Amino acid sequence: MTEYLLKRLASILPTLLFVSMLIFGLQQLLPGDPAKILAGEEQDPTVVAYLTQKLHLDEPLPVRYAYWVGGVLQGDLGESIRTQQPVLDLVLAKLPVTLQLGLMAFMVALVMGIPAGIVSAVGRGTAWDVAANVFALWGLSTPNFWLGILMILLFSVQLGWLPASGYVSPFEDLGANLQAMVMPAFVLGNGIAAVLMRHTRSAMLQVLSSDYVRTARAKGLNERTVVLKHALRNALTPVITLGALELGALLSGAVLTEQVFTIPGFGKLIVDSVFNRDYAVVQGVVLVTASAYILLNLLADVAYFLVNPRLRS
Repeated sequence: MTEYLLKRLASILPTLLFVSMLIFGLQQLLPGDPAKILAGEEQDPTVVAYLTQKLHLDEPLPVRYAYWVGGVLQGDLGESIRTQQPVLDLVLAKLPVTLQLGLMAFMVALVMGIPAGIVSAVGRGTAWDVAANVFALWGLSTPNFWLGILMILLFSVQLGWLPASGYVSPFEDLGANLQAMVMPAFVLGNGIAAVLMRHTRSAMLQVLSSDYVRTARAKGLNERTVVLKHALRNALTPVITLGALELGALLSGAVLTEQVFTIPGFGKLIVDSVFNRDYAVVQGVVLVTASAYILLNLLADVAYFLVNPRLRS
């Protein structure tokens, strides 16, 4: 396993290099001159020339990329064109918000999706299977923004149980924080739970028909042990892959959900940055998101070894 992890770590470095080149190269295709934007409405030629030199905009593209990568390696993702704040500070300010929302939504998805998939597979053809498939169809076909608006109307406007929008830091008021995050977490987790349910059901059906499961039943093991210990562990491999990708999507920022509930996370940050043509912030957020995806895939590979002993050889 150690040798395998070292090989995976070695493959991450060129992947990150390629991703950084892609992000920086595509960024240069976007319209707008950062120096003129920073110079304001008057766009004084002297100021524009100074900013062009300061931002290395007069240098060739490979040189500008080298400057940017050199800064990234030192923890410098650049500076926001609009607010003049370091991009790293903006990312670190928004990351805990999106991280909490993503983890809460992922927990909702795990609690709802995997048990529903197991019940559906074990009770194939029964009313439980039909109910689980209806639940999955509901989750897949319901738009997040529509479900979020309905939940606001019900739980905030009509019942007054939860705040309609906003965000409170858990370090200021944990109770208010959980009240503000429970609806957006459920909205995001609902769709992912449906996907996890379908994949868990498919994997479980395949495993339950295998020879070693029939052997376990022939030995006289109770059905719960057969399903949870022998079948589920082997069925989790594709679910882990899907879970890592879905968690990466959550950590990249749920744009519509954060807009509906006015949550100041990655999604709202990148939308505001695109509208303001704050390309340095967009570049930094995309790089952090891509790095999170790569890291989560590495963690998924580690999880394979933990749940499936056959892979250790």
